[in-house]
Amino acid sequence: MIRALVAREWRRAIGGAAFLPVVFFLIVATLIPFAVGPDPTLLSRIGGGALWVAALTAALLPVERLVEPDRADGVLDQLSLRGVSEEAVAFAKALGHWLSFGPLLLLAAVPGAALLGLDGAALGRALVSLAVGTPGLAALAVGVAALTSGVRAGSALGGLLLLPLAIPLLIFAAAASGDAASGALKLEAAVSLFLCAAAPFVAGAAFRAGRS
Repeated sequence: MIRALVAREWRRAIGGAAFLPVVFFLIVATLIPFAVGPDPTLLSRIGGGALWVAALTAALLPVERLVEPDRADGVLDQLSLRGVSEEAVAFAKALGHWLSFGPLLLLAAVPGAALLGLDGAALGRALVSLAVGTPGLAALAVGVAALTSGVRAGSALGGLLLLPLAIPLLIFAAAASGDAASGALKLEAAVSLFLCAAAPFVAGAAFRAGRS
């Protein structure tokens, strides 16, 4: 059942507007040099963090469609009646969301790094950091989507919730992108793992609260 739910989430995302966060990511990466200037030294120093800011803002786009359509159509209720736990549904949504979001973002990071003037070593650090952190970002997006589903102006509220909650991940991810020897990658991995473990329980509780 979990595998079927993950595949459903992936197909729905790929068949919908999965390319929009990637396009948004590249647009933000393109705008950074216009904002800070064309100095290659400065761009290479802030490039890793800039890529993560682009990834975080791109993650806001799909929040509204992660949970609300299934809640409104009664899919969550049907899954509960079939004995599928809310936490399992949330886990499947997070994994399916990452599969449609994370790999595409890693591919987009290559031209994004070129726009920011990152060399090969910096690109490698940025890719490792994104690979470690994006699962946590996807899980956090599902948790926030569950908390704001059924709420008026839920998409705007989701952004207000997601951005501050993602700050620890952003701090360690940006540091890991800049210096692989700083130990920040381990802290980023710990934060990402915590989000992946906690978000399904938060989302599951939100699903149950939404039915009561």
